[in-house]
Amino acid sequence: MTQKIKIQGILAAMVTPFTKNGEYVDYDKIAPLANRLLQQGAHGLFPCGTTSEGMLMNPDERRDVAKEVMRSVPRNTAVIPHTGGFDTATTIELTRHARDIGATAAAIVAPFFYGYDDDALFQYYKMVARAVDGFPIMMYNIPQCARNVLHPELVLRIAESEENVVGIKDSAGVMTGLTRLLGNAPKGFHVICGTDDYGFQALLAGCPAVVSGLSNVVCEIYAAVYNNVRKGNLNKAWREQVRLEKAARIFKYGQNIAAFKEGLRLRGFDAGYVRPPQRNLTAAEKRALAAGMREIGIL
Repeated sequence: MTQKIKIQGILAAMVTPFTKNGEYVDYDKIAPLANRLLQQGAHGLFPCGTTSEGMLMNPDERRDVAKEVMRSVPRNTAVIPHTGGFDTATTIELTRHARDIGATAAAIVAPFFYGYDDDALFQYYKMVARAVDGFPIMMYNIPQCARNVLHPELVLRIAESEENVVGIKDSAGVMTGLTRLLGNAPKGFHVICGTDDYGFQALLAGCPAVVSGLSNVVCEIYAAVYNNVRKGNLNKAWREQVRLEKAARIFKYGQNIAAFKEGLRLRGFDAGYVRPPQRNLTAAEKRALAAGMREIGIL
């Protein structure tokens, strides 16, 4: 029987702190970061995904990061680790681990590198869903990274077939895809926005939640967008969204994951370094980032 869940609010796609050369995960920084994000208004956490450099971690590291996040936060906190892997067996293994540590759900990216047709993608999600005993699963659509697209028609086909596939994080950056899903999804299916640029619009359209990488640095602004939309203060929400869009442009400068970590450092939190082949910011990029942050009033 599928566990019933309800996901709402801003879920921070938290960065993963690494040591200076990227060789090791700096586990001591995970709990302080998780709690900082919750204190600044995040309603939940999304570890081990794209912003977390999850694809650059081995399965043991991904399990340990997810476990440390769960250990660090109050029991009622929504935690959705990303458990998608290159192969089906690894995905099932990581998803079972998320279930066993008490995560709210697991997010699973479309399988990547090779091109797969819709029937292959359907069978993939079916196999994983049926291997985890009703544990809630969310699809994760990010074709600009994964190559394979979870089209709305395929998403609905999977949702109708597998009861424990309870939602999708859509990071494709196409608002019409979100609205098509919102208009056709079965009752209780979570259509979650994964694009920072239009969180306000997605919430207005009916998305119950936004997963945000930018919220690592400006979680309080994202929380203000969400809270004002919920209260019907749309003018206030829009003003905060404009600030978010300005911040998004700044943090897309250079290497955005490294920029998130530098932005956190500038705001008083040491989030460590990125893991190669990601690179840290140059001195010039750091100066440009700091100038941009001062310009929009977040430094």
